[in-house]
Amino acid sequence: MSTKTLYRPVGQAELDLIQATHWKRFPPRLDWQPIFYPVLTEEYAVFIAQQWNTKDPNSGYVGYVLQFEIDENYIESFPVQNVGGPESLEYWIPAEELETFNDQISGGIHVIHEFRPEQETMR
Repeated sequence: MSTKTLYRPVGQAELDLIQATHWKRFPPRLDWQPIFYPVLTEEYAVFIAQQWNTKDPNSGYVGYVLQFEIDENYIESFPVQNVGGPESLEYWIPAEELETFNDQISGGIHVIHEFRPEQETMR
């Protein structure tokens, strides 16, 4: 199986839910979240985690960047969405498709960056 590397910026609450799955699955979306959006580049995920999550009380004022591998044939069935500049690329996975998406993850979900207000990258 060929895989594609994707990234996901998250706050503390979402990270805790992922950890509870032994780093294997993303949690269901909340009622007001119709899509799940993994991003295509580490740089874009870092930007979101550092600039948004660290300023958001719902994220616990912390941002993490997660990295994972997903079946390439599966993820390529979704069009890439450009949500801003040329680096702002993500997939939009409908909330009702998230369980199937999780089944396509190869290996685990890994924390590769952690950001807190006014701090540089920590490992």
